[in-house]
Amino acid sequence: MSCCAYGVELAAAIGRTSSLEEVALASRDLGNGSWQTSLSVPDLHCGACIRSVEDAVSQLEGVERARANLTTRRLAVTWRGPAPPDMIAALAAVGYKAHLDEAEDRTFDPELSRLIRALAVAGFAAMNIMMLSVSIWSGAEAETRQAFHWISAALALPALLYSGGIFYRSAWRALRHGRTNMDVPISIGITLAFGLSLYDTLHHGHQAYFDAATSLIFFLLIGRTLDHAMRQRARGVIGSLMRLSPRGATVERRDGSRDYLSVGEIEPGMAIVLAAGDRVPVDGRIVSGTSHLDCALATGESMPVAVAAGSVVQAGALNLSGPLRLVATARARDSFLAEMTRLMEAAEDGRARYRRIADRAARLYSPVVHLAAFLTFLGWMVTNGDWHNATSIAIAVLIITCPCALGLAVPIVQVVAARRLFDAGIMMKDGSAIERLAEVGAVCFDKTGTLTIGTPRVDLRGISSGTLEIAGALARHSSHPVSRAIAMAAPDATKGQVEFADVTEQAGLGLEAFLDGQRYRLGRASWALGAQGVPDGTVLSCNGREVARFEMAETLRPGAVETMKLLRDAGLSVGILSGDRPSAVADIARALDVTDFTASLMPADKVARLARAKAEGRRTLMVGDGLNDAPALSAAHVSMAPATAADIGRSAADFVFLRDSLAAIPAALDIAHKAGHLVRQNFAIAIVYNALAIPVAIAGYVTPLLAALAMSVSSVIVVANALRLRPPSQAVERAGPAVAERMSAVTAE
Repeated sequence: MSCCAYGVELAAAIGRTSSLEEVALASRDLGNGSWQTSLSVPDLHCGACIRSVEDAVSQLEGVERARANLTTRRLAVTWRGPAPPDMIAALAAVGYKAHLDEAEDRTFDPELSRLIRALAVAGFAAMNIMMLSVSIWSGAEAETRQAFHWISAALALPALLYSGGIFYRSAWRALRHGRTNMDVPISIGITLAFGLSLYDTLHHGHQAYFDAATSLIFFLLIGRTLDHAMRQRARGVIGSLMRLSPRGATVERRDGSRDYLSVGEIEPGMAIVLAAGDRVPVDGRIVSGTSHLDCALATGESMPVAVAAGSVVQAGALNLSGPLRLVATARARDSFLAEMTRLMEAAEDGRARYRRIADRAARLYSPVVHLAAFLTFLGWMVTNGDWHNATSIAIAVLIITCPCALGLAVPIVQVVAARRLFDAGIMMKDGSAIERLAEVGAVCFDKTGTLTIGTPRVDLRGISSGTLEIAGALARHSSHPVSRAIAMAAPDATKGQVEFADVTEQAGLGLEAFLDGQRYRLGRASWALGAQGVPDGTVLSCNGREVARFEMAETLRPGAVETMKLLRDAGLSVGILSGDRPSAVADIARALDVTDFTASLMPADKVARLARAKAEGRRTLMVGDGLNDAPALSAAHVSMAPATAADIGRSAADFVFLRDSLAAIPAALDIAHKAGHLVRQNFAIAIVYNALAIPVAIAGYVTPLLAALAMSVSSVIVVANALRLRPPSQAVERAGPAVAERMSAVTAE
């Protein structure tokens, strides 16, 4: 072996060792000697890809299980052993690039940009070639016809190379590794149509099919772009969740020095200094300081939680009022936020079965079409021995069987449904959700921020106007949610008539100030009254004597009562799954006449409830808004969230309703049923089209150009049928006058 060759092999070996070490460091310890590694595989785009990727990795020694997620384009591998198997090399051997998931940049989607550019080029070429073809069909002279053919060839070539390259690269990757996919017959049809057209142009033929090749590319790219855009929205949920966690935190060393470390560098036992306004970076335990934490995103608790030394905190909670010092009890990858990520990834794997069914059906298309075109070619060669005629008919078969109408049947209805939903104040996040929404038999609601507005409301019964004036003047000096609610409840006309001097806020306790020599406190009962064992709550005291006790109540979301009645009348079961206090959940359930409700649920509990319902054959719509609802929103058959939800709640949901009223739910259900009916009609149109067109093409009555036109007409019919989708007027009328009035206002806007 030469020195150069030895050096190359040595460098490759060192590179592989380095890569395996990185994989080992990024892997999660599952216990009992098992590890799990998450890899990003950007080239996943169909069911055949999933099978190839999973098979390639599963064959490696030590691999226990490999599962690919088409939505997130990631591969989760469970393995056992002292060192990880070379998964990246195994994937490269079958034509798929892979890298550690942490290295993936989710802020930009180059694939979507590439599809849009390719679509633009193909559309430009197809339109201009079609205009030239019209002149040829109108009886252009031989010289003009020949010139137009050459111009068409010049326009078709860049579309073929650039736009068609999307199909060529996918087909070549499959063929190079002994596989096939739907892009193989598409690539063959495009190439043969262009090649035969170029041959006819060189030999001054009367017909050329450059328009057929470019139109085929254009319509196929429409469906692929729509499909990719819908899936990209679903992939954004995990990125939104991880962005909720801070990038780092201030760590205090044993010698008193402080360093800012990234979240990944924080180890259990490290002391973390957390300022007011910061989010908790990892799970931990408070060792000093008092404050209030906004845990609504994590637990669903509607009120800020007072914490002090000894309190356990979870990653993602927001520190509201005072500085805290805590000790980390888990690494970032073992934290509450990381657990939320894993729950949602598991839920997305289950949801991907809808797309896998479609991809399995599409895999049957490729061999059937190849066989039909090949047998057509052989049959016509035996019949008349004319290779040009046999090739032209075989191309027509390849083109006319292109699944354009089938590919557009679902995406185009999703696009129209998305517009109808938006007109009703609802945004659709996941294209497949409209189909799943039509299948639900049960609806589960979170309470805080979903059935209620979330902002606490003060119960003013028994509180005099003078007392409320004093409490409001004191409360205006704090941004605490309870203080804001009291300040808003105080009469506006009395603002400025009561002025406190030297107002101080005690973190986690309340407000203190003096007026006419009297000491007033507004806050926790035990602190305001200076006594232990008193009932907890918010109290206004004067010199340690209780003046007023403020009870907080939640406000039902508009349309909640009418929506519950409508859902029950439609035969749907309704329930509440909440992480809030049992008493608070019971009050809301009583107001809405809901008998099925559960309180104090953790995120995993909600997922377990939904999984149990699924195992029993019940398909559930989950409506929630907090971080604690995110796994449940992903695990449910379909999900909705209000626009006021946390970022991660909105990202995890399939639908987001933009107005306050819960009338969005029956409106969405009505549109979903209409859309499902149109999808079935579109599938029927596509099936009837193929049943009629394929025999005619095989019989030789269709040229490649007519095949492209027939394919285009079938697509146009499918699109026109989808446009018949109408707004949810009937469901709104059944929802009652109050909901109808609000929905009419939405439509008017």
